[in-house]
Amino acid sequence: MINAHCECGDIALSAEGPIQDFSHCHCSQCRRLHGAAFATFAALTRAQLRYERGEEQLGVYASSNHSDRYFCRRCGSTIGVFAKNEPELFYLSMSVVEGDPPRPEGYHAWVASKAPWHEINDSLEQYATGDTDD
Repeated sequence: MINAHCECGDIALSAEGPIQDFSHCHCSQCRRLHGAAFATFAALTRAQLRYERGEEQLGVYASSNHSDRYFCRRCGSTIGVFAKNEPELFYLSMSVVEGDPPRPEGYHAWVASKAPWHEINDSLEQYATGDTDD
């Protein structure tokens, strides 16, 4: 069971079942929206997600023609990303997840646009774009 909540606690959600994908995104949007060198996401099927409270507090920002980003309207916490080309998945921001749920090995995406002042110091796979086939 995965439990998550925003900073103010208005939004809480849970998910049953395994994390499908685990990534550290270095794209400029994720860096700006998270205020960090990268953002970490756990991909879950939308069917796994259950809002315990606060679904009406979700704000949506269409960050591109391909993605919608969800956040708490009160505190601004990033909840996750919905990629329109993957309608069955929701990329839950690990910044709102409680504890340390089981997950597959992670990887770094969009490394070609990573912050120049950040050095990746682990042995995880790195991909220039979001395409893990590159």
